[in-house]
Order: sequence, then C-alpha cells, then structure tokens
Amino acid sequence: MKYFLDSAKLDEIKIAYEDYGFDGVTTNPKHIMASGKSFMTAIQDIANYVADKPDFPVSVEIDPHLKTANDMVAMATKISQISPNFVIKIPTNPEGIKAARHLEAIGIRTNMTLVFSPAQAIMPGKIHAKYVSPFVGWKEDYGDDGMSYVKDIMTIYHNYGFDTEIIVAAIRNATQIQQAAIYGADIVTCSLAVYQNSFRNPYTDLGLQIFQNAWDHTETGD
Repeated sequence: MKYFLDSAKLDEIKIAYEDYGFDGVTTNPKHIMASGKSFMTAIQDIANYVADKPDFPVSVEIDPHLKTANDMVAMATKISQISPNFVIKIPTNPEGIKAARHLEAIGIRTNMTLVFSPAQAIMPGKIHAKYVSPFVGWKEDYGDDGMSYVKDIMTIYHNYGFDTEIIVAAIRNATQIQQAAIYGADIVTCSLAVYQNSFRNPYTDLGLQIFQNAWDHTETGD
C-alpha cells in the first residue's frame, strides 16, 4: 500500500519524502489555504521540489467554482503543463466525468475526487481515471460508515478489472489506515500528524522504559 501525504506545506512534503519515503502528495484548496501561499505560488513551489522525482505524483485540484467540462479541461490542461508530476483532481459529478474522460484520452492523468458512494466510483473506473478518492473521514464525521463503502468499491473494481487506483482519502486516524490496508486499498492519504500517530504505540513507550531501566542497571552493575 502506498502512502500519500495530504498537504500543500513544503516542509511537510520534504519530511514525508526525505524522512519516511512516502509515495506521493494530495492537495486541495484547504491545503493551499493552510500553506499561506497563493494557489500558483504553492503549486509552483511543490513542482520545483519534485522536479527530480519522476515517480512522486502530486494531485492538484482545479478551481471548484468551475461548472462545465470545457472549463475544467482548460484549467486542468494549464495546470498539468507546470509539472509532469501533477495529477489533476476533478470533482466526481456529470461534468467532471466528461472532463476527466477527455483528459485521460489526451494523456493528462486525473484523480476523481469527492466520492461518497460505490455507485459514484464506477464511472472513474470505466473511464480509466488514474485515481479515485473516496472520502472516509467526511462520511464518518456525519455518522456514516466510512470504511464499508471503500470495501464495496474495491469489490466492484475487482469484479470488472478496473485499473484505476483507489486512494482512501480524508483519513482521520490509525484505525482507518489499518482497515484500508486490510481491505487491500492501493493508497491512503492523510495528514503528517495522523501518519506519525500511527507510528506510535504506548506499549512501545512502556517497553522502551523497561529496557532503558534494565540497560541502566546493567551499565552500572547495580
């Protein structure tokens, strides 16, 4: 399973890539806002950093105000020219599906985003989108089961041999990461803090304390 970082902050991207060997980045307008930079500055800074990392995809979202497939295609084409690493995030709605189908046909990779049902995930697979992004955390925030529908999407994709990779997105905790892995998801994406929490366990800390005490006792001979 691949780990993507959900962030547009360059310092976090560097940690994810250089310290942990993560496999890619996903961004959205909220991440751009959190970076404190303008949209173009933020994505250009990321493009500069990944220029020598050809196997490190970066998902960049188009203007969410766009209503028509033609407008989506126009902006996606412009963004894709900034970096070969860029994968364009397109909303999974009727116009977005038309736009993504055209973009994939001309060689611009897409990430079909804001997916909240298995039915919604079928067309991204049929049009051979590079990625599809079901948002588990958003569903669970409102009391829905965020992980069971990911399992259903995976079953559908397996049934029909879809080559679109599933990014389990909007992950909030380590339980969701491990559940995605149990289901066999291609990719998870979440914040650096969520990943780092998943690396920790209080029993590890307890064990270290026990071993440290034993080490100190052995060293002193007491």
